[in-house]
Amino acid sequence: MHIYCKDMEGTVHELPATEEWSVMEIIREGGIPMLAQCGGSCACATCHVYVDPKWKDKLPAPTEEEIGMLDGAFEVTEDSRLGCQIFFTKELDGLEVTLANGSV
Repeated sequence: MHIYCKDMEGTVHELPATEEWSVMEIIREGGIPMLAQCGGSCACATCHVYVDPKWKDKLPAPTEEEIGMLDGAFEVTEDSRLGCQIFFTKELDGLEVTLANGSV
């Protein structure tokens, strides 16, 4: 199982994914630089990613806490999510995300 992560230079990386790990953990374990300053506790928005629109309906809706943190992130769009709040399942095999400004 894998996710695809586009870095700040536009390179797409295929990263092995482990069930129940957050997208933030998968990206960092895959060697892609990501700030993730709070370590995944939904307290900083430095793991901000853009989810490819074709995957949005397959993800659980963001929590109020995640929405609140995204309010402080840079360049938020309707595709914005926090990587620490998306937990990988086999249904998300092939998930495509792009690092957002402020996450690196």
